[in-house]
Amino acid sequence: MKVAFVCTHNSCRSIMAEGFLKHYNNGQFEIYSAGTEKYSSPKPLAIEVMEDLGIDMSHARSKLLDEIPNQLDILITMGCGVECPFIPTKHREDWELDDPSGGPKSDFEVTRDLIKARVLDLIDRIDNDKL
Repeated sequence: MKVAFVCTHNSCRSIMAEGFLKHYNNGQFEIYSAGTEKYSSPKPLAIEVMEDLGIDMSHARSKLLDEIPNQLDILITMGCGVECPFIPTKHREDWELDDPSGGPKSDFEVTRDLIKARVLDLIDRIDNDKL
């Protein structure tokens, strides 16, 4: 099952979601993340707050949409702002999460914890055929 998380820069929210799903993956998912706009690298605080929980973020780098499959099973957008991308998918939802970029570490921790809860809920809904 191919799952992708997309936000504007692929530097914070979508990378966190990718990190959580990779951490909790039991082999049932191919996991991707991407951004709609080019960005140089992940936000250091996004990586730091994930690693604070013991989540391996060695995979993290900012990527554009052309680096993920053009057909997915699940597409999760993080709150794309002006325009969310169109990618053929069986299931799509928007988590409408605020971008903590520019804020203190505590803002990143709040966003991280919201994403963790949503990723765990997503796994539960997939496992119980509730998508």
